[in-house]
Amino acid sequence: MKAVCLLSGGLDSSTCLAFARRVGFDCYALSFDYGQRHRVELESAAKVAAALGALDHRVVQVGLSGFGGSALTADIAVPKHHSVEEIATGIPITYVPARNTVFLSIALGWAEVLEAADIFLGVNAIDYSGYPDCRPEYIASFEQMANLATKAGVEGRMRTRIHTPLIELTKAGIVRMAAELGLDFRLTSSCYDPDERGRPCGECDSCLLRRKGFAEAGIKDPLEYRQR
Repeated sequence: MKAVCLLSGGLDSSTCLAFARRVGFDCYALSFDYGQRHRVELESAAKVAAALGALDHRVVQVGLSGFGGSALTADIAVPKHHSVEEIATGIPITYVPARNTVFLSIALGWAEVLEAADIFLGVNAIDYSGYPDCRPEYIASFEQMANLATKAGVEGRMRTRIHTPLIELTKAGIVRMAAELGLDFRLTSSCYDPDERGRPCGECDSCLLRRKGFAEAGIKDPLEYRQR
């Protein structure tokens, strides 16, 4: 069975790829260079794809920085905090408008070309940063749309399925799953604002949630953070 797996190089998407491989899919990894400030994640994605035996790994350029509107794609400071409790409620400035919709649409196109009915996405709705396109209802709606939008779907030859195996896990649960799957955590990159050496800041929302997950899982995070 073939599957397209969206791979940012972060903890969640890397765990998702490892899971897809474990349950028997032949995986085609898909990453995006969308003008993100943390482009070091693309280096991580390449390393993870190779380590986990992806049959192919494509990096597609999508100019989301042309619109901005996010601390990840525009000249807007990435929020920093001392603890998870300080993370603001609501949709944060690190939300990239329509990002998952764009990414899933491109993944859908590649999947149809590959004649792959399955797409894996490492979204999480428990310990996450408030992104609206990580919710189960969004995923269900996109899957329904996908089966109305493709030639294979209209002809009844193939039904697209969007798999989100991490969506109901805590970050600690994701860390434990990744460890059980044998993921090399050193290959992953989660930070929204790494330095020129690729070291994570330790204070952005993504770093804090990652650190919380490792602490609660009782597993040491091998990454070297600038701030502890």
